[in-house]
Order: sequence, then C-alpha cells, then structure tokens
Amino acid sequence: MLGHLDAKPKVGYFLGKQNRQENLVSPDVLVRDVQMPPIIVRETATVSDAAVALFLGNTGVLIVTDEDGVLLGVISSKDLLKVTIGNPSAATLPVGVVMTRMPNIVTATPEDHLLDVARKMDDHHVSTLPVVVPYGEGKSPEKWEVVGRISKTTVNKVILKLAK
Repeated sequence: MLGHLDAKPKVGYFLGKQNRQENLVSPDVLVRDVQMPPIIVRETATVSDAAVALFLGNTGVLIVTDEDGVLLGVISSKDLLKVTIGNPSAATLPVGVVMTRMPNIVTATPEDHLLDVARKMDDHHVSTLPVVVPYGEGKSPEKWEVVGRISKTTVNKVILKLAK
C-alpha cells in the first residue's frame, strides 16, 4: 500500500514505485561532479567556423567568450540554421551577430544541484547551460568565467546511471 515493495505473480518481489522515484535523482549530485568541458568560440568566429565546431564537438550549443574566458553569449544549431536559410552570405557573418547575448543567458554554477539545473533547462526550454563562476579577483557579479557546460544529455546519463 505504501509503494515501497511491489509483487507480480510468477515474477516475485521488486522495488515499488516510491523507491524507484527516490533513487532516480539523487539530491547529492552537483554540477561540478558531472559537468563537461565547454566548447568555446570567440565572438569574431564566422558562422561557418561555428558550424564546424558544432559538428566536431558533437554538441548543439557553443559558448561564446572573450579572450579571458568571460561569457559573452551562446549560439545554438537552431540559431545557425535560422541565419543560413536563404542567406548565401551567412557563412562569413561573425557569430556575434547571431548569438544570444548576456544577460539573456541561463547559466549554472558548479555548486548547483543537478535536479535544480534540470528544472532550469526545462523551464527555459534550453538544452545546454554554461557553467560559470564569478570572474576576476574582485569576483565581479556582472562578469562570468566559463568553467564548463551541462547538457540534457548529461542529466539523462546521470539519471540512467542512478537508476541501475
């Protein structure tokens, strides 16, 4: 009745719905434990360069930074597709023209819980978040240094690993 243990005739006993749901997402998993290295391009890179980076990195989102690693924006495969359809000169455009700029970017920090990040991605309809820390010695709240990325694929892999 409590959902902790279930049984099926000729099958036997197994963990019930309540236990399976609790084990799927551990509140102890932090972004820093599962984040991946960022795939970065500069604001001056061309749309063509960005498309190549997407394929080589096997990702759907690129993170745009300056020379110091400060987050400037993100560019997705959808952004690149929108700019290239019907535009023969799109390949030479800089990604700075196409990218989504700060402060309109959703980010994660290494100390965020993975479940909170998954909700953030779902709420904002994005597939990848840059993982950031405050930039510089003064730790400016207006500038963020990119230290990684977290994607829906990574979240899914963690959930599948925890479900075993």
